[in-house]
Amino acid sequence: MSWRIFHIFAAVLFLFGGVSVHAQAPEDLKPVPEIAPDYRSDDRKFPELGRVGVDITRQRAMLLRDVVEMALENNRDIEITRKTNRAAEFDLRATDGFFQPRLIGQAYYDRTRTPNVSIFSTNRETTQGTFVGNATLQGYVPRYGTTLSGTLANQRLTTDNPISILSPQYNATLSFIVNQPLLRGRKFDANRRTIEIAKRNVELTDTQFRQRSIEVVAAVEKAYWDLTFALRNLQVQRDAVRDAKQQLEHNRRLVAEGQLAPIDIVAAETQVANFEQAVYDALNVVNLSENALKNLISPNRNAAIWAEAITPVQPVEIATPAGSLENAVETAIDNRPELELNKTQLRINELDKRLYRDQRKPQIDLNASYGTAGVGGSLNPNFQAPFPLPCTVDPTSPACQQQQANLAALTGNPYSGLLQNKYPTFRVGVTFNLPLFGDKSADALYGKALVEAERIETQRELIEQGIQVEVRNAMQAIRTAEAKLRTAAIARENSQRQYESEQRKLDAGQSDVYKVLERQTALTAARSNELRARIDLNKAIAEYHRATGTTLTANGVEAKLK
Repeated sequence: MSWRIFHIFAAVLFLFGGVSVHAQAPEDLKPVPEIAPDYRSDDRKFPELGRVGVDITRQRAMLLRDVVEMALENNRDIEITRKTNRAAEFDLRATDGFFQPRLIGQAYYDRTRTPNVSIFSTNRETTQGTFVGNATLQGYVPRYGTTLSGTLANQRLTTDNPISILSPQYNATLSFIVNQPLLRGRKFDANRRTIEIAKRNVELTDTQFRQRSIEVVAAVEKAYWDLTFALRNLQVQRDAVRDAKQQLEHNRRLVAEGQLAPIDIVAAETQVANFEQAVYDALNVVNLSENALKNLISPNRNAAIWAEAITPVQPVEIATPAGSLENAVETAIDNRPELELNKTQLRINELDKRLYRDQRKPQIDLNASYGTAGVGGSLNPNFQAPFPLPCTVDPTSPACQQQQANLAALTGNPYSGLLQNKYPTFRVGVTFNLPLFGDKSADALYGKALVEAERIETQRELIEQGIQVEVRNAMQAIRTAEAKLRTAAIARENSQRQYESEQRKLDAGQSDVYKVLERQTALTAARSNELRARIDLNKAIAEYHRATGTTLTANGVEAKLK
């Protein structure tokens, strides 16, 4: 009917659409080229059987706790998280340097030659040498945003300018400055925010380390139980080969006694070959499972454990967690690292809101400074007065005496005037920076911080709901695994009885060899399924602990960063 419909459709297209359609029947298609026709393998040699790179004689018995401890000590992901935490600690130490007292200094010498543009000097040019040495001690009061500084400035000046009284001339000044924010920056500022964020980042990396530890330990648990099943399943398959060979010998005796036809030997031999193939497949699964576990617990590719055969010796019967769904969800909410990370993000957001709320305030700073100065030096030997001095007119006049006293006060040590506070300067005032129509930038940043807080809260609700789903699924998986274990045990017991019954029927001539082999195959599968159900239950328990955040506690270990 399909070909008739196809031809009708093609004819319609040809008549109404002017399209030429040529249908090609399947028998007209070119034949498939022959690829390896009649292939048969005549090679009966056994390849080397074993796990690649593993010395089977070097057995290493390990409990579940052993592999967990090795993973926490050697796992590369865990080590990367440790390095991240150390980096966060150095970041915190770096931020402490914001308010560290500082000594700031400057020293230099310069020599300049300039043309004379003064009517009081007869020189065509003036050469002046200056040596400067300044030092400032700066400190902070982080709690109030106060800035303190004290500066000692020194200058030595030499000149050949004849109108300069002193050469060399020494100048010294000592000043103290205080800057105190009154509104913006008094309680909080960008530097204090950076320090607080660095502290939160250290907490963040601690939580991330715990989260990564839980993930690794849960993965190690599952890999450990996978290897347990793989090794046990390998033994089951070997036992199946043993039973199949015993059945083969039994069939041969029945053939010799005339109870079976010789062709029935072939079926038993085929059964042995099939079970041997299952052994090789099981051996490959052991290799894959062992490598997966070693990859989680080995420090590097050259570790000795890669050449050893891991033997899990932990009993497969472990206790099933008890408790209600409500208690399990509450435990997960209290212990899951994801919620701790979310809480830390919320704390950082609080710092942002605090800063931007502070930035919206007017900037009004109180400034106060106090300084004193001193001058000293020697009289300039090239000094020439541009006008008559009192002493040149009348050396005994009071004006001359006053001039001599002034010159005497200028010469000598400049620090005497500094210490005697002869030339003090005091200043107090207010500086302000007020946007006329509001600080739009600060308002926008504060609004963004508020939206970010809402986003984090919404994200927390999403995380909590996801955690609840994981806990519910984990508890359901445990119940399902328990039920499957029960049915698997019953199936294994019944398969054992059916196999033994079928063997007795075969001996009595009431059955045939094919039914016996079928029961034998079913028994082997039932043995593997029973252990697989037990391992699935153990893995479901591991997933339950991960979902509730109790993986480390359940395994009796404490994850340490150092």
